[in-house]
Amino acid sequence: MLPLILFYCFGAILLGAALGVITARNPVHCALWLVLCFVTSAVIWMLMEAEFLALVLVLVYVGAVMVLFLFVLMMLDLNLEQLRAGFTRYAWLGWLVAAVVVLEIVGVVLGQRLGVNALRSPTPLPANYSNTTALGTLLYTHYFYPFEIAAMLLLVAIVAAIALTLRHRQGLKVQDVARQVAVEASERVRMVKMPAERRE
Repeated sequence: MLPLILFYCFGAILLGAALGVITARNPVHCALWLVLCFVTSAVIWMLMEAEFLALVLVLVYVGAVMVLFLFVLMMLDLNLEQLRAGFTRYAWLGWLVAAVVVLEIVGVVLGQRLGVNALRSPTPLPANYSNTTALGTLLYTHYFYPFEIAAMLLLVAIVAAIALTLRHRQGLKVQDVARQVAVEASERVRMVKMPAERRE
């Protein structure tokens, strides 16, 4: 009974945080609401005995990916007024996605009423079971190619984020590595011979 109560409590927090992500006007506030979504999802995964996935969600997404999001938001210097002005153009897409999510939830509820037990709790696992071993076996055997493709997509996303932050501004001092390497010592060092002075 207690796990079910905890699930509904954290599920309500997760829904509230998700609403905060899509309704907050400041992108930094959206990122912070998303952190709360990730942490709450990790708690729900721990209730489902998926401890490894919960820890990876906190360490990787909250600890690394969200920091990257915040850095990108800060470096892009977004014009919030311009983004808000074009918000209504994409409102139809948001309503479409919301309608699909509502239909999925209604489908799950109707399926349960028709006898499909979609909320069935997982079977208890033995004490020596390791979901880390099971997950690693699946990733590096059956899902090896999708795993590598996902890694390549993340690499492309990182390169794209770096390329977006490279701007050519006037008066910006940049480092010319080729010119620095081609410099000789005679061009940089000048020997000056001065007579010794004695201070009284």
